[in-house]
Amino acid sequence: MRIAQVAPLWEQVPPPAYGGTELVVSLLTEELVKRGHDVTLFASGDSTTSAKLESVHPRALRLDTSVKDPNIYDMLNISRVYENAERFDIIHSHVGCVALPYTNLVKTPTVHTLHGIFTSDNEKLFTHVRKQPFVSISNSQRDTSLGLNYVSTIYNGIAPNTYNFYPQPEHPPYLAFLGRMSPEKGAHLAIEIAKRSGWHLKMAGKIDAVDLEYFKNQVQPHIDGKQIEFLGEANHQQKNILMGGAVATLFPITWREPFGLVMIESMVTGTPVVAMSLGSAPEVIAHGVSGFLCHNVNECIDAIALAAQLDRYACREHVLINFTAKRMADGYEAVYQKLLGEKYSRNGQNRDLVMQ
Repeated sequence: MRIAQVAPLWEQVPPPAYGGTELVVSLLTEELVKRGHDVTLFASGDSTTSAKLESVHPRALRLDTSVKDPNIYDMLNISRVYENAERFDIIHSHVGCVALPYTNLVKTPTVHTLHGIFTSDNEKLFTHVRKQPFVSISNSQRDTSLGLNYVSTIYNGIAPNTYNFYPQPEHPPYLAFLGRMSPEKGAHLAIEIAKRSGWHLKMAGKIDAVDLEYFKNQVQPHIDGKQIEFLGEANHQQKNILMGGAVATLFPITWREPFGLVMIESMVTGTPVVAMSLGSAPEVIAHGVSGFLCHNVNECIDAIALAAQLDRYACREHVLINFTAKRMADGYEAVYQKLLGEKYSRNGQNRDLVMQ
């Protein structure tokens, strides 16, 4: 099958550190190539892939200070995809709104994986193209009021063999927090949980320009290098070590997180997750098995001692069963097959759609 994977240009694929969508796109692309598909990845020019790489800019936009208007490159990227639509059996978009106006202009089916949330502004565009096929990354992400044509919910997956398993946490014990330094990710709540409970907290994550004021006011003043440590933006190996050595990973989000890769990245190392029960968290965490779902800071504090008693092998097993790149690719192959079957059925054509 000829498949176009369309990634955001903000980060390279795979990302060197933070970049959930780009990591998912990379893992899916590589798994599809392994399965014999002819995959073209539209991404930044510094991306690394075994698929064919096409790019309208040589490096990730976030790292290029010469770029003043990143929207221009997003439009150039998506224009190249749809100008070459006839080369593909399926176009798989991971870029949200930017692809939506193009999808009805070509015969090649586009499936849109929704990696973000709906807003009062973007829902107008989603509603306009509601008949296009959409994939949600959690059931909680869906907004049924928009009437979108959801064809599946496919959970994000990771490659478990790239994460070391930690049967025991390190000593002295500590809690981990990994994520963007933003109000939505709850970095300030992680600090509150640690301070009130007396736990050592190690934090890592990137600081976007929009969150700089928040970081300076609500995070940085508490970083003392002793009880509260900030390690900067962590790469894959550093994330593995940070979460794997922790007693628990804190995930005190304040918004309806569509998925949250940190949860499965932590659990696959053996470390349970203590999370606010918002968004996808109840779908990702097996309460009392791979972590705990809480409703306030007090519950999070109480859950830490309970998390320390959980079976770390069970945490990893939960990911191996539910959240692997292979399982994710299985789901997308089924969606591709369904869409192609509908296309040729509409056209009155017969075609062998068996995967090669």
